[in-house]
Amino acid sequence: MNFKVERPKFNDKVYNILDFGAKGKLDFNNKKAIQSAIDECSKNGGGMVLIPDGFYLTGPIEIKSNVNLHLSNNAYVKFTKSKEEYPLIFTEYEGIKKIRAISPISAKNACNIAITGYGIMDGSGDLWRGIKKFKLTEKEWERCLKKSPYVFKTKETEIWCPTQTYYEGICGKEPDYDDPKCLEIAAKNYDVYRPVFVSLISCDKVLIEDVTLTNSPAWNVHPLYCTNFTMNNAQIKNKFSAQNGDGIDLESCENCEIANTVFAVGDDGICIKSGKNKKAREIKKPTRNVWIHDCKVYDAHGGFVVGSEMSRGVENILVERCIFSGTDIGVRFKSAMGRGGVVSDITIKDITMVNIIGEAIIFTMGYVLVNIEDANEGKVTANLDDVPEFKNITLENINCNNSEVALKVLGLPELPIHDITLKNSYIKANKDLDLKLCKNIILENTKIETSESKYYQKEVFEA
Repeated sequence: MNFKVERPKFNDKVYNILDFGAKGKLDFNNKKAIQSAIDECSKNGGGMVLIPDGFYLTGPIEIKSNVNLHLSNNAYVKFTKSKEEYPLIFTEYEGIKKIRAISPISAKNACNIAITGYGIMDGSGDLWRGIKKFKLTEKEWERCLKKSPYVFKTKETEIWCPTQTYYEGICGKEPDYDDPKCLEIAAKNYDVYRPVFVSLISCDKVLIEDVTLTNSPAWNVHPLYCTNFTMNNAQIKNKFSAQNGDGIDLESCENCEIANTVFAVGDDGICIKSGKNKKAREIKKPTRNVWIHDCKVYDAHGGFVVGSEMSRGVENILVERCIFSGTDIGVRFKSAMGRGGVVSDITIKDITMVNIIGEAIIFTMGYVLVNIEDANEGKVTANLDDVPEFKNITLENINCNNSEVALKVLGLPELPIHDITLKNSYIKANKDLDLKLCKNIILENTKIETSESKYYQKEVFEA
């Protein structure tokens, strides 16, 4: 890679949370003790905040500069859920100002921070998330109804709601953001504004290593405007039914490495984003210089995903030596009119895909229907700024044992998807190619096995 990711470095001093009043009791809230240890560590120049073996209940915590929050091998940290401990704030979500509850773990404008160790951090997402009925067995659905009787019906399915306040929130509308009492009005339905588990905003030199992060209220890990971010040898886990339970959403970040990590989540596994639509494009911060390698993704919507929020641009990404097993889609690029932005200079190689449900590889500009929210204005115009672009993307040595469609490309009339190369690959699928509104799609030394196998020595497609 032509860039370097700087890792944080820490002083040797250790701050044990037990020395700050922490107790490994099931009903004792350790928020004050853990936060006090973090604050003291940061104030004194940094070091390790140690969470020793045991069970620790806690409210939300904020990591400060020069702090390595380290979990012992048999430490289990479980986060609470309450209106009092999780107040609503205005933050950025998908590049747009949004109301969210504060995150269980957060850091903002911090430098030299880490979450390490082989312990487990549990975001108690099952207390926050609604669940779509079709994602559950009959027994699981009945079990949910015993916990809460509230069910919201849509045209698509029924959604189980964990609380009455969640149900009332999902049935209603968000308050007017221009109303000075907006957050106060929204607070009664606070849990419908599910937070991401780990929120990292404008941080530099960040490390997440060895730890297990599980049961997130929404996205698991969300680095936003961060530099020098490293995730290594972590376990990121959610139930398959976890709505919006993405593994990692790397948004408008630069110089990043994601390595040796296992993702088993309820939505996209490894996702690259950079904000959504016109409002997001006002900030010139593409996601770039990212190396993803030696990772495994199970039972996700997509193994490696770009978009659909990619309006600030995505560039210079290398993905290699990964396994995607049982995902809805293997490699997934998604966007829509109104997003704008350019996704380019991406290499994906040495990927093994097993039992892919839908497309092995898809590039689509039809991810969502354009509406007022998506466009950030009353009408989307087909000017160049509104039109997203996918180009200069190479996929090499992709091996897939089963999928519905090998390669699907769906562009826009205003700007076809172009300059995509698939080479030295083998894909087994029910259908080989589904190409529309694209040009210079190159298949080289690639075999796609359907009922009639085809070998592409070097062919160029335009549709």
